[in-house]
Amino acid sequence: MKRRTFLKRIGSILAVLGITEAEWLSLGNRYYQALAQPSPRKLALLIGINQYLKIPALSGCLTDVELQRELLIHRFGFQGSDILTLTEEEASREFIERAFLDRLGKQAKPDDLVVFHFSGYGSRVKLETSPETMQNALVSANGSLTSEKETIVNCILEETLLLLLRSLPTDRVTAVLDTSYYAPTPVLGLKSRALPESVGAKLAAEELDFLQQLKTQKLPSTPIVLAATSNPKQSAREELFSGFSAGLFTYALTQYLWEFTPTTRIQVALSYMENSLSKLGSKQQPALLSSQKNQHLTSLPPDGIIGAEGAITAIEEDGKTVHLWLAGLPPQVLLYYEVNSRFTLATTTEELVLRSRTGLTAKAQISQIEGVSLQVGQLVQEAVRVLSQNIHLIIALDTGLERIERVDATSAFAAFPHISTVVVGEKPADYLFAKLQQTPSRYGLFSLSGELISNATGEAGEAVKSTVQKLAPKLSTLLAAKLWRLTENQGSSCLALKTTLEIINNISPRAIVQRETVRTFKTETSIQKPVQTRLIASVPTPIVPIGSQIQYRVENQSDRPVYLILLGLNNNHTAIAFYSWETPQAPNTEDTKPVLKQVVIAPGETLTLPQTNTTSEDWVISGPASECEHQLIFSTAPFNGTLAALNAAKNSTAEEGSIGPLLNSLDVVQALLQDLHNASAFKTDMNGTAADSHSLDVNNWASLSFSFQVL
Repeated sequence: MKRRTFLKRIGSILAVLGITEAEWLSLGNRYYQALAQPSPRKLALLIGINQYLKIPALSGCLTDVELQRELLIHRFGFQGSDILTLTEEEASREFIERAFLDRLGKQAKPDDLVVFHFSGYGSRVKLETSPETMQNALVSANGSLTSEKETIVNCILEETLLLLLRSLPTDRVTAVLDTSYYAPTPVLGLKSRALPESVGAKLAAEELDFLQQLKTQKLPSTPIVLAATSNPKQSAREELFSGFSAGLFTYALTQYLWEFTPTTRIQVALSYMENSLSKLGSKQQPALLSSQKNQHLTSLPPDGIIGAEGAITAIEEDGKTVHLWLAGLPPQVLLYYEVNSRFTLATTTEELVLRSRTGLTAKAQISQIEGVSLQVGQLVQEAVRVLSQNIHLIIALDTGLERIERVDATSAFAAFPHISTVVVGEKPADYLFAKLQQTPSRYGLFSLSGELISNATGEAGEAVKSTVQKLAPKLSTLLAAKLWRLTENQGSSCLALKTTLEIINNISPRAIVQRETVRTFKTETSIQKPVQTRLIASVPTPIVPIGSQIQYRVENQSDRPVYLILLGLNNNHTAIAFYSWETPQAPNTEDTKPVLKQVVIAPGETLTLPQTNTTSEDWVISGPASECEHQLIFSTAPFNGTLAALNAAKNSTAEEGSIGPLLNSLDVVQALLQDLHNASAFKTDMNGTAADSHSLDVNNWASLSFSFQVL
C-alpha cells in the first residue's frame, strides 16, 4: 500500500485529530507503549454487535470483544471491573455515547490509559449540512429507524468518535476499529463489515447536535487510531475458525500481542500481522504505519511478563485441572491442535497437558501437582505441539452452485485422499470452489478472499467433475503448503535464530523483512552481525521488483548446530524447494552423480542462501506480479527423511544452491513432519499421544514464514 493512498484514506481524520501527517505516521508503536506502561488506572470500553435490526447478522463481533477483554486482563493487567462491554442491543448509538461520556469521560484522569474497541458494521452517510459530502459512520445496534415518512440513520459518525476520543483528559487513548465503510460487490458469500449507504436517508438530528457540541469543547488528547484497513476500498472481513468466528484484524492484532513482546522494529510487527492475515486468505492491510524506519516498539514493563500462547482462566476443585484461554496460538494452527499437546507455566518449568479444546478455550491437567501453586492469570507457553497425521485440505463449495453441481463437486473431491468439502460459511475452509463471475460456465478454485488461484480453472462449458480432476496436482501442492504452515512457531520456538530476506544489488544487500524467534533470552554479548543494524523496509508487505536477486541471511544464535529446509510457493502457486547439491569425490570411481547434502549452521555462525559464491539464476525473481511464500524450517537433527524424499523427486536441476520445482511436495512435507517429530527430545510414549500424530518440541524446531509481493 503506497503511503499517499493511505493518507488519502485518513485525510479527514487528521483534520479532526488536529495533528500533522508526520505526527500521525509516528503513532504506530504507541499502541504498545500505551498498553505496556504502568498507569494509575486502565479503562476500556469494548463494543461488539452481531445482531442488527433488518440488517444481515455478523458472526465474529462478540468474539472480538472477548479477544480484546482477555488480552487486556491477562496480558496487560487491566482489572475486569474497569472494562465495560456493550454488545448487541446494548450497543445503541445513545448507549455507546452515554457510556463513553460517563464511563470514560468522567472517570479518566490525566495519567490513565483508555482503550476503545468497536466491532460491527460501518457505512457511508450524507449530512444535510453538506449533502455533497459522504461521511464514515459506525452502525449502532439501532442504526436504522424507518417511519412512514422517512428513514433515519442512527449511526455514530467517525468524526464524532474521534472528537470523543480527543475530549478525554488523558493523552493515553487508543481506539481499535474493526470495521470498514465501503460496501464491496458481493463475492462468493464472503462476509464484509461494511453496509451500502442508505440512499435518501437522513442522519439522526440528535447525532448532528451532539457533534456540534463536541466541536465547541476543549480537546486535549491525541489518540491512537488503529483501523482494520488502510485502503478505503478494502473490506474488514470476519472468518469462521475452529468453533468460533472473529474479525481477521482483531484476531491477528491480539494474537500478535499475546505471543510477542513488542521490542522489535514496528515494521517487523506490521509485516508479521499482514503475513498472518495473508495465511487466512485475506489481503487486508491494517492501518499501522510509521515514518521512522529505525523506530522500535516499546518494551512491556519490567515485571517479568513475557510472551505467551494463553493464560489460566479458572482452576477446578481438584486443584490440577485448569481452564485455558489460547488466543496466542496462530489461527491456522489452533484448528489442528491435538490433545496431549503441552504447555509450561511462564514462571516455572511445570507442564500442563491439554485434555480437550472448544474454540479458544481448553482444559488441561498439570503433570505433577506436588509443590506447584496454580493461579488464575498465570501465563502459559507452548512446549509440545501435537498435530494429527490425518489433516485434510478443506474446500468450501459456493452457495452459488446449483444442487447438482455441489453433488458432483462433492463426489469428485472425495476421490482424492485428504481432501474434504463443506458448504461455504458452515465450517472452516482453506479454499473456495465456485463459478467464475465473468464466465459462469467455468469453474475454478479461489482463495477465501475471492481471489482466483492461478492455473486452477476449467474450460468454458466443462463439467464439474472434469474441472475437479484437473485440479489434482494443485490440490496436492496446496495441502503441502497447509501442512508446512502448521509448523510456524516464531513466537514459541526456543531456538535462537534470526533470518533476513535481502535483495542483492551492486552496493550491498538490502534487507526487506526480518523474522526472529522471540522466546530466547539474549545477552549484551550475544552475536552481533552487520545486518542487525540495517534498516528494514517500511512497507508492511515486502515488495520485490521483478528481476531482483534475493538471498536469505540466517544467524544461528543458539548453542547448537541447526539444520535447514526451505520450501515455498512461487508467484504461480507452484511448489518450490531449496536444493543443496554436492558432487561426491569418491576414490577409484567414475560415479560423480550429484547428491543432496544437509544444510547445517554451526552455533554462532551466519549462513547465506545461496552461498556468496553462487550465481544461480533461480534466485532472480521473475514474473508474473503476484505473491510468493517461503517457509524456512529448522531442526536440531538432520532432515534425513526429507532429503530422501527430495532425492526421489524428478528434478532436472542439479546446480549447487538452486531453488527448483518441487514435484512431490506432499511426500516431502510429510517426511519433514516426521523428521521434526524424530528430532523432538520429547518421548511420545510418556505423553500417551496417538501413534498417528506428530509431537514437536519447541526446544528442537523453529519455523519462520516469509511472504513478499512481486511487482
